[in-house]
Amino acid sequence: MFLDLVRAEGRTAEMVRRLHANAGVRHRHLSLPLDRYAQLRDFGEANDEFVRVGVELGAKAVSKALDQAGLSPHDVDLIVSATVTGLAVPPLDARVVNRVGLRTDVKRLPLHGLGCVAGAAGIARIHDHLLGHPRDVAVLMAVELCTLTVQRDDVSMPNLVASGLFGDGAAAVVLTGADRPPPQDLGGPVGGPGIEVLATRSRFYLDTERAMGWDVGASGLRIVLGVEVPALVERHVRDDVDGFLGAQGLARTDIAWWVAHPGGPKVLMAMEAALGVPREALGLTWASLAAIGNLSSASVLHVLADTLRERPPVAGTLGILLAMGPGFCLEMVLLRATESPRD
Repeated sequence: MFLDLVRAEGRTAEMVRRLHANAGVRHRHLSLPLDRYAQLRDFGEANDEFVRVGVELGAKAVSKALDQAGLSPHDVDLIVSATVTGLAVPPLDARVVNRVGLRTDVKRLPLHGLGCVAGAAGIARIHDHLLGHPRDVAVLMAVELCTLTVQRDDVSMPNLVASGLFGDGAAAVVLTGADRPPPQDLGGPVGGPGIEVLATRSRFYLDTERAMGWDVGASGLRIVLGVEVPALVERHVRDDVDGFLGAQGLARTDIAWWVAHPGGPKVLMAMEAALGVPREALGLTWASLAAIGNLSSASVLHVLADTLRERPPVAGTLGILLAMGPGFCLEMVLLRATESPRD
Protein backbone atom coordinates (compact mmCIF):
# COMPACT_ATOMS: atom_id res chain seq x y z
CA MET A 1 0.00 0.00 0.00
CA PHE A 2 2.69 2.50 1.01
CA LEU A 3 4.76 1.85 -2.11
CA ASP A 4 1.76 2.82 -4.22
CA LEU A 5 1.02 5.84 -2.04
CA VAL A 6 4.46 7.40 -2.53
CA ARG A 7 4.86 5.89 -6.02
CA ALA A 8 8.06 4.14 -5.04
CA GLU A 9 9.49 2.02 -7.82
CA GLY A 10 12.67 0.15 -8.62
CA ARG A 11 15.56 0.92 -6.28
CA THR A 12 13.41 3.22 -4.18
CA ALA A 13 10.89 0.44 -3.56
CA GLU A 14 13.67 -1.91 -2.51
CA MET A 15 15.06 0.75 -0.16
CA VAL A 16 11.62 1.15 1.43
CA ARG A 17 11.45 -2.60 2.05
CA ARG A 18 14.89 -2.55 3.70
CA LEU A 19 14.01 0.45 5.87
CA HIS A 20 10.79 -1.16 7.04
CA ALA A 21 12.54 -4.46 7.74
CA ASN A 22 15.13 -2.70 9.90
CA ALA A 23 12.66 -0.50 11.81
CA GLY A 24 12.18 -3.05 14.59
CA VAL A 25 8.41 -2.96 14.05
CA ARG A 26 6.58 -6.25 13.43
CA HIS A 27 3.00 -5.04 13.80
CA ARG A 28 1.12 -1.75 13.85
CA HIS A 29 -2.43 -0.53 14.23
CA LEU A 30 -3.83 1.80 11.58
CA SER A 31 -6.54 4.38 12.13
CA LEU A 32 -8.17 3.66 8.75
CA PRO A 33 -8.61 0.69 6.41
CA LEU A 34 -5.67 0.38 4.03
CA ASP A 35 -7.57 1.41 0.92
CA ARG A 36 -8.94 4.55 2.59
CA TYR A 37 -5.52 6.25 2.74
CA ALA A 38 -5.27 6.47 -1.05
CA GLN A 39 -8.72 8.08 -1.14
CA LEU A 40 -7.77 11.03 1.08
CA ARG A 41 -7.56 13.96 -1.31
CA ASP A 42 -5.80 16.54 0.84
CA PHE A 43 -4.72 17.63 4.31
CA GLY A 44 -8.28 18.67 5.16
CA GLU A 45 -9.71 15.20 4.59
CA ALA A 46 -6.84 13.56 6.47
CA ASN A 47 -7.33 15.94 9.38
CA ASP A 48 -11.08 15.29 9.46
CA GLU A 49 -10.27 11.62 9.95
CA PHE A 50 -7.75 12.55 12.65
CA VAL A 51 -10.48 14.36 14.60
CA ARG A 52 -13.09 11.64 14.09
CA VAL A 53 -10.88 8.69 15.01
CA GLY A 54 -8.89 10.64 17.61
CA VAL A 55 -11.95 11.52 19.65
CA GLU A 56 -13.15 7.92 19.55
CA LEU A 57 -9.81 6.48 20.65
CA GLY A 58 -9.21 9.19 23.25
CA ALA A 59 -12.62 8.69 24.83
CA LYS A 60 -12.08 4.93 25.02
CA ALA A 61 -8.65 5.37 26.61
CA VAL A 62 -9.91 7.83 29.24
CA SER A 63 -12.95 5.71 30.10
CA LYS A 64 -10.84 2.56 30.44
CA ALA A 65 -8.25 4.28 32.63
CA LEU A 66 -10.92 5.66 34.95
CA ASP A 67 -12.62 2.26 35.18
CA GLN A 68 -9.31 0.62 36.09
CA ALA A 69 -8.73 3.31 38.71
CA GLY A 70 -12.16 2.76 40.25
CA LEU A 71 -13.07 6.37 39.51
CA SER A 72 -15.87 8.02 37.56
CA PRO A 73 -15.73 10.86 35.01
CA HIS A 74 -17.19 13.19 37.66
CA ASP A 75 -14.12 12.62 39.82
CA VAL A 76 -11.80 14.26 37.28
CA ASP A 77 -10.63 17.79 38.10
CA LEU A 78 -8.05 18.19 35.30
CA ILE A 79 -7.61 16.65 31.86
CA VAL A 80 -4.34 17.15 29.99
CA SER A 81 -4.30 16.07 26.35
CA ALA A 82 -1.29 15.45 24.12
CA THR A 83 -1.18 15.12 20.35
CA VAL A 84 1.00 16.23 17.46
CA THR A 85 -0.39 14.37 14.43
CA GLY A 86 -3.40 16.58 13.65
CA LEU A 87 -5.12 19.87 14.36
CA ALA A 88 -8.41 20.49 16.15
CA VAL A 89 -10.06 23.61 17.57
CA PRO A 90 -11.68 23.00 19.97
CA PRO A 91 -8.98 20.43 20.81
CA LEU A 92 -9.57 16.72 21.28
CA ASP A 93 -9.93 17.02 25.07
CA ALA A 94 -12.96 19.32 24.73
CA ARG A 95 -14.67 16.80 22.48
CA VAL A 96 -13.79 13.97 24.87
CA VAL A 97 -15.33 15.96 27.76
CA ASN A 98 -18.62 15.74 25.88
CA ARG A 99 -18.17 12.10 24.89
CA VAL A 100 -17.09 10.78 28.32
CA GLY A 101 -19.20 13.08 30.49
CA LEU A 102 -16.58 14.96 32.50
CA ARG A 103 -17.77 17.77 34.77
CA THR A 104 -18.50 21.17 33.27
CA ASP A 105 -15.95 22.76 35.63
CA VAL A 106 -13.13 20.39 34.63
CA LYS A 107 -9.83 22.15 33.94
CA ARG A 108 -8.38 21.46 30.48
CA LEU A 109 -4.78 21.75 29.33
CA PRO A 110 -4.03 20.71 25.73
CA LEU A 111 -0.36 20.05 24.90
CA HIS A 112 0.42 20.35 21.19
CA GLY A 113 3.77 20.18 19.46
CA LEU A 114 5.71 18.22 22.08
CA GLY A 115 5.60 15.04 20.02
CA CYS A 116 7.27 11.95 21.47
CA VAL A 117 8.25 13.70 24.70
CA ALA A 118 4.66 14.64 25.59
CA GLY A 119 3.80 11.44 27.47
CA ALA A 120 6.58 12.08 29.97
CA ALA A 121 6.03 15.85 29.97
CA GLY A 122 2.31 15.38 30.57
CA ILE A 123 2.95 13.29 33.68
CA ALA A 124 5.47 15.87 34.89
CA ARG A 125 3.14 18.83 34.39
CA ILE A 126 0.26 17.01 36.08
CA HIS A 127 2.59 16.28 39.00
CA ASP A 128 3.30 20.03 39.22
CA HIS A 129 -0.45 20.69 39.37
CA LEU A 130 -1.08 18.04 42.01
CA LEU A 131 1.57 19.48 44.31
CA GLY A 132 -0.58 22.58 44.55
CA HIS A 133 -3.93 20.73 44.42
CA PRO A 134 -3.31 17.58 46.50
CA ARG A 135 -6.95 16.46 46.53
CA ASP A 136 -7.38 16.59 42.75
CA VAL A 137 -7.78 13.77 40.24
CA ALA A 138 -6.10 14.32 36.88
CA VAL A 139 -6.09 12.42 33.59
CA LEU A 140 -3.46 12.51 30.86
CA MET A 141 -4.80 11.55 27.42
CA ALA A 142 -2.39 10.98 24.51
CA VAL A 143 -3.74 10.38 20.99
CA GLU A 144 -1.52 9.99 17.92
CA LEU A 145 -2.57 8.93 14.41
CA CYS A 146 0.85 8.98 12.77
CA THR A 147 -0.09 7.12 9.59
CA LEU A 148 -2.36 9.99 8.54
CA THR A 149 0.72 12.20 8.18
CA VAL A 150 2.55 10.05 5.60
CA GLN A 151 3.13 12.23 2.53
CA ARG A 152 2.17 11.08 -0.94
CA ASP A 153 4.69 11.19 -3.77
CA ASP A 154 7.45 11.85 -1.24
CA VAL A 155 10.45 9.55 -1.39
CA SER A 156 12.59 11.64 0.96
CA MET A 157 14.42 9.61 3.59
CA PRO A 158 12.53 11.08 6.61
CA ASN A 159 9.16 10.23 5.05
CA LEU A 160 10.28 6.72 4.15
CA VAL A 161 11.73 6.08 7.62
CA ALA A 162 8.66 7.46 9.38
CA SER A 163 6.35 5.32 7.24
CA GLY A 164 7.90 2.18 8.69
CA LEU A 165 8.39 3.33 12.27
CA PHE A 166 5.26 5.10 13.46
CA GLY A 167 1.84 3.63 14.23
CA ASP A 168 -1.54 4.81 15.52
CA GLY A 169 -2.89 4.58 19.04
CA ALA A 170 -3.89 6.26 22.27
CA ALA A 171 -3.26 5.97 25.99
CA ALA A 172 -4.51 7.54 29.20
CA VAL A 173 -3.13 7.76 32.73
CA VAL A 174 -4.91 8.65 35.97
CA LEU A 175 -2.99 10.47 38.69
CA THR A 176 -4.19 11.73 42.06
CA GLY A 177 -2.83 14.15 44.62
CA ALA A 178 -1.25 13.00 47.87
CA ASP A 179 -4.35 13.87 49.93
CA ARG A 180 -6.65 11.74 47.80
CA PRO A 181 -5.14 8.26 47.39
CA PRO A 182 -7.02 6.31 44.69
CA PRO A 183 -7.58 2.56 44.37
CA GLN A 184 -4.53 2.61 42.04
CA ASP A 185 -2.39 4.98 40.02
CA LEU A 186 -0.67 5.28 36.65
CA GLY A 187 -2.68 2.66 34.83
CA GLY A 188 -1.96 -0.54 36.75
CA PRO A 189 -4.69 -3.05 37.57
CA VAL A 190 -6.91 -2.35 40.57
CA GLY A 191 -5.14 -3.71 43.61
CA GLY A 192 -1.84 -3.81 41.74
CA PRO A 193 1.37 -1.93 42.46
CA GLY A 194 1.25 1.80 42.94
CA ILE A 195 3.63 4.35 41.49
CA GLU A 196 4.61 7.56 43.24
CA VAL A 197 6.07 10.50 41.33
CA LEU A 198 9.02 11.85 43.32
CA ALA A 199 10.58 14.48 41.07
CA THR A 200 10.77 15.69 37.47
CA ARG A 201 13.21 17.61 35.30
CA SER A 202 13.13 19.09 31.79
CA ARG A 203 16.15 19.60 29.55
CA PHE A 204 16.14 21.75 26.40
CA TYR A 205 19.00 21.56 23.89
CA LEU A 206 19.71 24.88 22.20
CA ASP A 207 19.72 25.24 18.41
CA THR A 208 18.36 21.75 17.71
CA GLU A 209 14.91 22.66 16.40
CA ARG A 210 15.60 20.96 13.05
CA ALA A 211 16.43 17.63 14.68
CA MET A 212 12.78 16.58 14.88
CA GLY A 213 9.36 18.05 14.16
CA TRP A 214 7.00 18.93 11.33
CA ASP A 215 7.05 21.27 8.36
CA VAL A 216 3.45 22.33 7.81
CA GLY A 217 2.40 22.84 4.20
CA ALA A 218 -0.47 22.48 1.78
CA SER A 219 -0.17 18.70 1.78
CA GLY A 220 -0.17 18.47 5.57
CA LEU A 221 2.48 17.57 8.13
CA ARG A 222 5.84 16.71 6.56
CA ILE A 223 8.15 15.07 9.08
CA VAL A 224 11.51 16.52 10.05
CA LEU A 225 13.73 13.70 11.27
CA GLY A 226 17.41 14.53 11.49
CA VAL A 227 20.15 11.91 11.34
CA GLU A 228 21.72 13.58 14.39
CA VAL A 229 19.06 12.37 16.85
CA PRO A 230 20.90 9.22 18.07
CA ALA A 231 24.08 11.27 18.50
CA LEU A 232 22.19 13.85 20.57
CA VAL A 233 20.87 11.07 22.78
CA GLU A 234 24.28 9.50 23.29
CA ARG A 235 25.96 12.87 23.85
CA HIS A 236 23.56 14.34 26.42
CA VAL A 237 21.38 11.78 28.20
CA ARG A 238 23.98 10.35 30.58
CA ASP A 239 25.01 13.71 32.03
CA ASP A 240 21.42 14.94 32.23
CA VAL A 241 20.16 11.80 33.98
CA ASP A 242 23.13 11.84 36.35
CA GLY A 243 22.54 15.52 37.14
CA PHE A 244 18.85 14.91 37.77
CA LEU A 245 19.54 11.96 40.05
CA GLY A 246 22.39 13.73 41.80
CA ALA A 247 20.04 16.54 42.79
CA GLN A 248 17.96 13.86 44.57
CA GLY A 249 21.03 12.34 46.26
CA LEU A 250 20.92 9.35 43.90
CA ALA A 251 22.97 7.68 41.18
CA ARG A 252 22.07 5.50 38.19
CA THR A 253 22.94 2.43 40.25
CA ASP A 254 19.95 3.27 42.48
CA ILE A 255 17.53 2.87 39.55
CA ALA A 256 15.96 -0.60 39.41
CA TRP A 257 13.74 -0.15 36.34
CA TRP A 258 13.62 2.06 33.26
CA VAL A 259 10.59 3.23 31.25
CA ALA A 260 11.83 4.71 27.97
CA HIS A 261 10.14 5.94 24.83
CA PRO A 262 10.69 3.60 21.82
CA GLY A 263 12.16 6.16 19.45
CA GLY A 264 13.52 3.55 17.05
CA PRO A 265 16.39 1.03 16.99
CA LYS A 266 19.23 3.55 16.61
CA VAL A 267 17.79 5.81 19.30
CA LEU A 268 17.32 2.91 21.71
CA MET A 269 20.86 1.68 21.18
CA ALA A 270 22.10 5.21 21.82
CA MET A 271 19.96 5.34 24.98
CA GLU A 272 21.46 2.07 26.26
CA ALA A 273 24.97 3.37 25.61
CA ALA A 274 24.24 6.69 27.33
CA LEU A 275 22.70 5.07 30.41
CA GLY A 276 25.26 2.27 30.57
CA VAL A 277 22.56 -0.41 30.75
CA PRO A 278 22.16 -3.75 28.92
CA ARG A 279 19.49 -4.24 26.27
CA GLU A 280 17.34 -6.17 28.76
CA ALA A 281 16.96 -3.02 30.90
CA LEU A 282 14.96 -1.53 28.01
CA GLY A 283 13.48 -4.87 27.01
CA LEU A 284 9.86 -3.77 27.36
CA THR A 285 10.57 -0.69 25.26
CA TRP A 286 12.01 -2.86 22.48
CA ALA A 287 8.99 -5.18 22.79
CA SER A 288 6.57 -2.25 22.54
CA LEU A 289 8.31 -0.97 19.41
CA ALA A 290 7.95 -4.41 17.81
CA ALA A 291 4.33 -4.88 18.86
CA ILE A 292 2.80 -1.48 18.03
CA GLY A 293 5.52 0.76 16.58
CA ASN A 294 6.36 4.26 17.77
CA LEU A 295 3.13 6.01 18.84
CA SER A 296 4.76 9.37 19.56
CA SER A 297 3.35 10.81 22.82
CA ALA A 298 1.35 7.67 23.66
CA SER A 299 4.28 5.24 23.41
CA VAL A 300 6.00 5.80 26.75
CA LEU A 301 2.62 5.43 28.48
CA HIS A 302 2.18 2.03 26.84
CA VAL A 303 5.65 1.03 28.04
CA LEU A 304 4.67 2.16 31.55
CA ALA A 305 1.51 0.05 31.43
CA ASP A 306 3.53 -2.94 30.16
CA THR A 307 5.96 -2.47 33.06
CA LEU A 308 3.18 -2.52 35.65
CA ARG A 309 1.54 -5.54 34.04
CA GLU A 310 4.50 -7.68 32.98
CA ARG A 311 7.28 -6.69 35.39
CA PRO A 312 5.60 -5.16 38.46
CA PRO A 313 8.29 -3.21 40.34
CA VAL A 314 9.11 -4.27 43.88
CA ALA A 315 7.72 -1.84 46.45
CA GLY A 316 10.27 0.78 47.41
CA THR A 317 12.36 0.45 44.24
CA LEU A 318 13.06 3.46 42.07
CA GLY A 319 12.50 3.88 38.35
CA ILE A 320 12.90 6.57 35.74
CA LEU A 321 10.47 7.38 32.94
CA LEU A 322 12.07 9.36 30.13
CA ALA A 323 11.34 10.51 26.62
CA MET A 324 12.79 12.90 24.05
CA GLY A 325 11.08 14.98 21.41
CA PRO A 326 10.96 18.10 19.25
CA GLY A 327 12.89 21.02 20.58
CA PHE A 328 15.14 18.95 20.86
CA CYS A 329 14.41 18.11 24.50
CA LEU A 330 14.40 15.50 27.25
CA GLU A 331 11.88 14.94 30.03
CA MET A 332 12.73 12.84 33.10
CA VAL A 333 10.37 11.58 35.82
CA LEU A 334 11.65 9.85 38.96
CA LEU A 335 9.24 7.17 40.17
CA ARG A 336 8.97 4.92 43.22
CA ALA A 337 6.96 1.72 43.47
CA THR A 338 4.62 1.57 46.47
CA GLU A 339 2.74 -1.20 48.24
CA SER A 340 -0.57 0.59 47.87
CA PRO A 341 -1.39 2.75 44.88
CA ARG A 342 -0.89 6.49 45.32
CA ASP A 343 0.74 9.53 43.69
